[in-house]
Amino acid sequence: MNSSWLVSRWVFLRLLGVIYFAAFASLFVQVDGLIGSHGILPVPEFLAAVRDQLGDHRLRAVPSLCWLNPGDGFLHGLCAIGCLGSILLVLNIAPALVLVVLYAAFLSLQAVGQDFLAFQWDILLLEAGFLAVWLAPRGFRPGAGRAAPVAARWLLWWLLFRLMVASGAVKLLSGDPAWRSLMALTVHYQTQPIPNPAAWYAHQLPAWVHRLSCEAMFAIELGAPWLITGPRLFRLAGAALLGGLQLLILATGNYAYFNWLTIALILLLLDDGAWPAWLRRRLVSRPAAREWPAALTWPVAGLVLAGSLVVFTAQLRLPMRWPRPVVAVHDTLSTFRLVNGYGLFAVMTTTRPEIILEGSDDGRTWLSYEFRYKAGDVRRRPPFVAPHQPRLDWQMWFAALGSYQQSPWFVRFCVKVLEGEPEVLALLAGNPFPAEPPRYLRAVVRDYTFTTPAERRADGSWWRRSDPRIFLPAISLNLHGMKRRNVTA
Repeated sequence: MNSSWLVSRWVFLRLLGVIYFAAFASLFVQVDGLIGSHGILPVPEFLAAVRDQLGDHRLRAVPSLCWLNPGDGFLHGLCAIGCLGSILLVLNIAPALVLVVLYAAFLSLQAVGQDFLAFQWDILLLEAGFLAVWLAPRGFRPGAGRAAPVAARWLLWWLLFRLMVASGAVKLLSGDPAWRSLMALTVHYQTQPIPNPAAWYAHQLPAWVHRLSCEAMFAIELGAPWLITGPRLFRLAGAALLGGLQLLILATGNYAYFNWLTIALILLLLDDGAWPAWLRRRLVSRPAAREWPAALTWPVAGLVLAGSLVVFTAQLRLPMRWPRPVVAVHDTLSTFRLVNGYGLFAVMTTTRPEIILEGSDDGRTWLSYEFRYKAGDVRRRPPFVAPHQPRLDWQMWFAALGSYQQSPWFVRFCVKVLEGEPEVLALLAGNPFPAEPPRYLRAVVRDYTFTTPAERRADGSWWRRSDPRIFLPAISLNLHGMKRRNVTA
């Protein structure tokens, strides 16, 4: 039985359904404030600009069903279809067809999401979701099948290989001294975008533990993927190492559904013999499934392999000159986010600047807007929030690493707060100006660091922070040209 992967396919597809649900549901509750018609980066404005600039080439640049209808109802509809489709996938109802719908719906949202849907797990979900179409059995209520399609399984193994090897390679190729010295983890836990409580405890570990952890991470990311190609025992050992690393990352950080999706890919390395006998018996008793014909899956595999090699070798800085047809395949597939480059934290951030948004009616007394999840109040415990991703909070972390001029969306966000847009204010934890928006708005930045155990025992603070410095000077609306909207708390 251990020569087949029917149980792994069954588990992977259901986990993928759960992950898709997390992605769509998380976006559903934020989409109005982020990219809705009254949001920070409205989809109608974005599509109008793309149409004006690209004309007939707009569909290639932005492959989205939102060209049919850019309204808020359509955005919510895509999220709702995604949630429903995810449930159907978990229930094994027309899985292949449902996966096509899920891919199309998420691609449509990602393509118009601009800064707020430009994360690596978003494109990883699209790539894995597309490949899962060819792994899934066909039919309305398919059984376990006799053998999962080999080509599709190998493509998903290849995706996992690229993801992990690139994650390690980009850190070394960047030349970043924090990674080269193996001391990056001494700052990582407190400088990552949204730490959780376990990150505070991990940060307190001695430097030699952080160094040893960094060495182990490189060994796993750069070494364990090669075990995939070896005998069964090697492959299972590789799965254990890769899975253990993902569980540790998941336990000490909030990376949306990224780690869960990676774990789902890792589970595909387990053949049927690695799963409990009761689960094998349950699946084998089901009727056989109709599989995709090899005459279709192998050509698809060839195209995806060719396109992915272009981006993978470029990431590793290998001097390859690919034939024009191969480059054309890459360009076409990348348009639909089907071949992508990966690798988080190529350069480790060694400090944690945090933007604090403040409003005032008189220009002298300033009140702070509190965000739901990012660091603010020094006594508030860091949250567990994954697999939900608060996308505004994440973008605030990126904006703090540069200037406001480098993040045009941030100024638009500030204007929406001054206008009192309820959809945008709903993304925040609270509104210090419940009656009407403030007359002035500014942003300061403070450097945050985790407290020591002694400091936390003294006053309960999780963070300590520096004195503020100006990030965005005070701004005010031109009340003759723009109308403020009254809001409620």
